[in-house]
Amino acid sequence: MAAGAAGTRAVLALLVLCSMAAGAAGTTGFIKSPLSQKRLTQDSVELYCEAIGNPIPEIQWWFEGNDPNETYAQLWDGARQDRVKINATYNLHSTSTISITNLTGDDSGMYECRASNDPDRNHLSKSPKVKWIRSQANVFVIERPDVASGFFEDAGKVIMSCNMSGSQAAIKGHKWIHKEKILEEDSSPDTSTSYTIEGKREEHSGIYECVFEANPPVKGEVIISVPPQVTAYKKSEHGNEGDTGVLTCKNPSFPAVTTWSWYKNGQTELRILKLEIEQDTGDYFCNGTNSLGTNNAMVNLRVRSRLAALWPFLGIVAEVLVLVTIIFIYEKRRKPDEVPDDDDGGSAPLKSNATNHKDKNVRQRNAN
Repeated sequence: MAAGAAGTRAVLALLVLCSMAAGAAGTTGFIKSPLSQKRLTQDSVELYCEAIGNPIPEIQWWFEGNDPNETYAQLWDGARQDRVKINATYNLHSTSTISITNLTGDDSGMYECRASNDPDRNHLSKSPKVKWIRSQANVFVIERPDVASGFFEDAGKVIMSCNMSGSQAAIKGHKWIHKEKILEEDSSPDTSTSYTIEGKREEHSGIYECVFEANPPVKGEVIISVPPQVTAYKKSEHGNEGDTGVLTCKNPSFPAVTTWSWYKNGQTELRILKLEIEQDTGDYFCNGTNSLGTNNAMVNLRVRSRLAALWPFLGIVAEVLVLVTIIFIYEKRRKPDEVPDDDDGGSAPLKSNATNHKDKNVRQRNAN
């Protein structure tokens, strides 16, 4: 695969170099040409063209229908009741894309990308020195087959089905898709396919797409619609006094809710601009309505004082103050230390020795 990719890049590089050489000489060359495609009615198609030259060439789109008497006609942005869109960029080289939406049988035919950088290419009287180079692609628009679709519930399951008729194309398999996610696929050639979901339809509402793998692919839709399944994002919310209160409800079912309304205690419309403890605390009801009915959910709102967050801190401060007071009182009332014994002092023995020594001397003098 790496060798093949390298070979492809080499070929493209060679084409670019050749085109640039041609551009240097004043001619134009294609880097990318439009590809033929097959589409169904009501589908869309997109064709792409890229050219290079010096100066940068202009790109035009032309069309010739399948009618023998029909000749080529230039296509413009907004043609065919604004179903044709043409986007072009001119930077180093020329690129152009034409897209056609909501295809009909009349859109079948030959689409031609034309490129030229001759100064007289659009002159009404002069013939261009360099002819327009052309690259063509066929677009085949086939009548869309009928796809009958539906669903039913049975024993706690939702069973969806699609049945295609009126198509001559070979079927190579099927796909079931929901929210761009492939739920199931097979390689059966049958003209009918089904898909089963466990649970009630209220749990699985939405748009499901069945795809018949053919050329071109044929798609059908199974739409499961239910009344709103309104739920509270949180059963209980908290807010601080003076702040803005935000209560949220959601509806995961299909179709989407078209009207939301909020009520407090079943009577008062919800308008919370600045939360107050006494007035705004309570139960709130969100009410959702779609084309099939109405449903509601409840959210309990609790409003706290702004000082609520300080209470734990104030409690710690109070405990510290009480402890400091107890220690202070204890220190004040504690008894003074006892006087140490004579044997423990260093000066007392010295005084005693000095006295004994004096007495001894006196006694000696009296003896003489």
